[in-house]
Amino acid sequence: MKIKLIAIGKTDKDYLKEGIDIFLKRLKHYTNFEFTIIPDIKNSKNLSEEQQKTKEGELILQQITNSDFMCILDENGKNYSSVEFSEFMNQRMISGIKTLVFVIGGPYGFCKSVKQRANSKLSLSRMTFSHQMVRLIFIEQLYRGFTIQKGEPYHHQ
Repeated sequence: MKIKLIAIGKTDKDYLKEGIDIFLKRLKHYTNFEFTIIPDIKNSKNLSEEQQKTKEGELILQQITNSDFMCILDENGKNYSSVEFSEFMNQRMISGIKTLVFVIGGPYGFCKSVKQRANSKLSLSRMTFSHQMVRLIFIEQLYRGFTIQKGEPYHHQ
């Protein structure tokens, strides 16, 4: 199974880029992983929040195929422990899904069409994180999920 992560806007903080790069390298040992960055919407200051979410949504949906299992990271999504998230990924793998796509929206979240297309919603926490920081946290959790599946010592219980 291939795993894709789609995010809106570039990561501009060096400390976040460095952390993301570390876990991207580690993930290569476990799965076929693709990280796609959709550029920020130009002239977004002239758009309402809803217009910006709609434009971002159009760009997100262009990256998704009909057969993809799409999971959006959303504050109203399901909370998992790391072990439960590992089981979630494993269930998708054994179900025959070819591509599991996770999507991190922009600062205002997702438009209605993206929420309707989503097969699943995941929340990393009830706390709010910057959408740039979420990338590092989520990629680390993907890595942790694979180490849990393999019984490796990265995750301690």
